[in-house]
Amino acid sequence: MYLIAGLGNPTRQYEHTRHNIGFDAVTYLADHYHISMNTKKFQGICGSGYIEGQKVLLLMPQTYMNLSGQSVGEAAAFYKLDPETEVIIIYDDIALEPGNIRVRKKGSAGGHNGIKSIISHLGTQEFQRIRIGVGEKPKEYDLADYVLGHFSPEDRKLVEEAFVHAADAVRLMVQGETDEAMNLYNRKQKQVLE
Repeated sequence: MYLIAGLGNPTRQYEHTRHNIGFDAVTYLADHYHISMNTKKFQGICGSGYIEGQKVLLLMPQTYMNLSGQSVGEAAAFYKLDPETEVIIIYDDIALEPGNIRVRKKGSAGGHNGIKSIISHLGTQEFQRIRIGVGEKPKEYDLADYVLGHFSPEDRKLVEEAFVHAADAVRLMVQGETDEAMNLYNRKQKQVLE
């Protein structure tokens, strides 16, 4: 079984912000694989179903971003999951251009408080993750204001394309093909504007 958690903040004011890209990606997965997100459990909203024949629990922690590990840790412990092979986290990354994704098997928090919390609660940084680019913060912006802000219509379109790629990466990952997902999606480089 796989736990696939998308990170974000609850309440309407944060809907579709850069920081809630994980929620949006999980919503896309749920729609694509006809999984009902109608259960309140593990301090989150979740739904169980199947992706490519593999049982999955889709989870959107409702703890607010900085405490995401409480929800993820609770679900992983309940199902006795191995974080290294059975947990996939989807979240925003300001180091990637909108529309780009990166697949990793492990890594540090890289300054992301949601990931920091998950590492703390799982007791390891060895868990698979999909980072979805939200674009670099402009110099004049405060980081919190930027990640809690909304996309331009152009960037939103790119991000929605990224959900398709993230869903495909998940499809490969739950079949044990994480290396293939990395080969497929990690090579797209940031476009250099002339």
